[in-house]
Amino acid sequence: MTLRFVVGEAWQGRRLSDFLRAQGLTGGLIRSVKYLPGGIRADGETAHTDLRLQPGQQIEVTLPPEPETSVPAEPIPLRILYEDDFAVVLDKPAGILVHPSAPGSRGTLAGGWRYLMEQRGTPCPFRPVNRIDKNTSGLVLAAKNGFAAPLLAARFQKVYRAVAEGILPPGEGRIDLPILRAEGSIICRRTGAEGKPSRTDYRVLASAGGHTLLRAVPVTGRTHQIRVHFAAIGHPLAGDDLYGGSRALIGRQALHAEEITFQSPFAPRPVRVCAPLPEDFRALLDAAGIPDLALE
Repeated sequence: MTLRFVVGEAWQGRRLSDFLRAQGLTGGLIRSVKYLPGGIRADGETAHTDLRLQPGQQIEVTLPPEPETSVPAEPIPLRILYEDDFAVVLDKPAGILVHPSAPGSRGTLAGGWRYLMEQRGTPCPFRPVNRIDKNTSGLVLAAKNGFAAPLLAARFQKVYRAVAEGILPPGEGRIDLPILRAEGSIICRRTGAEGKPSRTDYRVLASAGGHTLLRAVPVTGRTHQIRVHFAAIGHPLAGDDLYGGSRALIGRQALHAEEITFQSPFAPRPVRVCAPLPEDFRALLDAAGIPDLALE
C-alpha cells in the first residue's frame, strides 16, 4: 500500500521526517521504509528523511511487506460489519478467542482472519486494537497494516451492554476502583488500593426480575474491568460465575460489546459501528422481563 500526502504551507523548510511523524507514521515505520528502494518519494523521486520541504510537494510512502504470522489459518466464518483499507470491525460470537492463548491454539478470530486474507491473496497478521474475553460477544476493531494500528488505538471508544444481578438505582453512575491480579491466579482480578487506576461509567437502561440492563463504558481498559467492577459493588453480571454471578438464565457473562467509535486514517469523520444483541442475551432479557431496548 502507498500512502500519499500533500505538503502544506506550514511545512515550508521543515524536515520530511518531522512531516511524516505528524501524519501518523511511527519512528519504527519510517526507519523500515526509508531504506526500501523508492520507499519514500517526493514528487516521484526517492527522498531522504532529512529533505527540507516545499509547499505543494507530493509525498508518497510505500508501506513495507506485511510480516509473517504463526497463527494457523482456519476457515472460521467471520461477520464483518465494517471494512476499509485501514480498519476492519468484526462481530465476535461468544465462545471464540480473539487471539491464540498459546502457540498453536485453534478456533480463534485471528485464525479466521488469516484464512480470509489468504483467500483474498493479501495475507497479513491480525492486529486487534481492542480485545474482548472469550465468552464476551461483540465488536473487535483491528488494524489492517502497521501504519493504521497506532492511529486506531489512539482514537477509539467502546460501549458495552451488560446485565447485572440485582436492581441498581436509575440514572448514571461511575465505578472508580483500582484493579489488580487476584492472589494465586493468572485469570482472576480483584479491586484493591494497590491496583491500577480503573474507571467504568454506566447508565441504567431498565430493571426487572431482579436484574438490571446497563450501558457501560470502560474509560480505562483493564482485564475483566466491567465484570470486576460490578462484582465489587455487589452486582455481578448475570452468568459470570467467575465473579459470583449465576448461570441460571445465561451460560456466560452477560456482556456484549455493542458499539465502537473510531477515526480511521484519512476518513473525513469518525466511524460508528453497532452490533445487535446475540440470541442468548435476548433470551436473558426476555426471561427477566426486561425490554430489549434498541441501540441508541
